[in-house]
Amino acid sequence: MTRFAFIRDDFAAIRQRDPAARGRLETALTYPGLHAMLAHRAAHALWTKRLKTPARIMSYLARMVTGIDIHPGARIGPGFFIDHGAGVVIGETAEVGRDVTLYHGVTLGGVSWSPGKRHPTLGDEVMVGAGAKILGPVTIGAGTRVGANSVVVEDVPPEATVVGIPARIVQTRQASRDPYRIDLNHHLMPDPVGRSLARLADRVAFLEARLAARDAALRAAESGCTPPPQDHLPH
Repeated sequence: MTRFAFIRDDFAAIRQRDPAARGRLETALTYPGLHAMLAHRAAHALWTKRLKTPARIMSYLARMVTGIDIHPGARIGPGFFIDHGAGVVIGETAEVGRDVTLYHGVTLGGVSWSPGKRHPTLGDEVMVGAGAKILGPVTIGAGTRVGANSVVVEDVPPEATVVGIPARIVQTRQASRDPYRIDLNHHLMPDPVGRSLARLADRVAFLEARLAARDAALRAAESGCTPPPQDHLPH
């Protein structure tokens, strides 16, 4: 793809995924994520031509204006959308696929000072919630959703949902997912802690009912009454 085609897809991504985007002129003038990507496309072109100092200067100026820090060496596919944008950091060896969405405060960072691949690889149509950190040379499979404030330090398979610190898979292969539309319903992500507490509460209620039934049977036996049949006890 040409650089113009990449920019066109980045602009179209905003119109498709943000209901707050109204007119074309307003979108072009007021979206820091778009401005950061315009600067990054140009800086990356300089970087690949070994004009690394001008590339770094351009990315630094873009960071001052937008609050988004993208290393010019990062490889980012078309249709990339950074919503709000403040505090997003993308490292040098990060690779981002097509139609990826990041929210504010996301970090695609490294965990090593060694040269070589040290930043994440994101597949197509990945969604990363606000404040999430994806660290190290991990691979995030296509269609994956990363919950807000999660910390991902291991590979994630495609079509998964991960949440937590460290992030754990809580859902895979969403049957209801429309293959022709980016899934932005990250507020509907499962709550593994809530589900565990609900199961624990159900178990406690069951045990309390069972103990109450046994206490009633013992009291009836001690008073000489006929105890209720054991079949009436909860199982």
